[in-house]
Amino acid sequence: MGLPEHQLTEGERIVLSFHPHWKRLVLPFLAFVLVVAASSAAIYFIPSDYAYSGYARIAVAVVAVVALTLWTFIPYLRWKTTSYTLTSHRFAISTGILNKSDDDIPLAKVNSVSSDQRFSERILGCGTLRVESASEKGEIYYREIPKIQLVRQELFRLVEDASDGTMDGK
Repeated sequence: MGLPEHQLTEGERIVLSFHPHWKRLVLPFLAFVLVVAASSAAIYFIPSDYAYSGYARIAVAVVAVVALTLWTFIPYLRWKTTSYTLTSHRFAISTGILNKSDDDIPLAKVNSVSSDQRFSERILGCGTLRVESASEKGEIYYREIPKIQLVRQELFRLVEDASDGTMDGK
């Protein structure tokens, strides 16, 4: 997860590395349970004396596999292949299942760091991280960041260290 060691620059070290919060997997899990229950019930209740019962069961199974792929497996892969890595020099975001997208924000270019949490997010310990950088993207929002307060504090500390010229975070 995160940046491999060979992508780090000299003197750069990984401070935090994480995926989006697990709450992103709640709906895919519920979809999994619903699809498995519905397809199992449908296969069970197809009468065995029905002439096309074999084809009907195969059709239910195919629909269930397609639904599981779209509503469960792909969201899980999106969650698994999205990683955030905070190093002593940059904040790196990597996303994508088949096509990979990497975005690096040098800490020296970060102007401000803030976080927002709704009530439910406070209970779960996640939130939205808002990073304002001196780049063409300007203000960037990262949603469903786990341990948002720790991430915000570390990012802010590293940004302060970068502005002081002590990029190693010590």
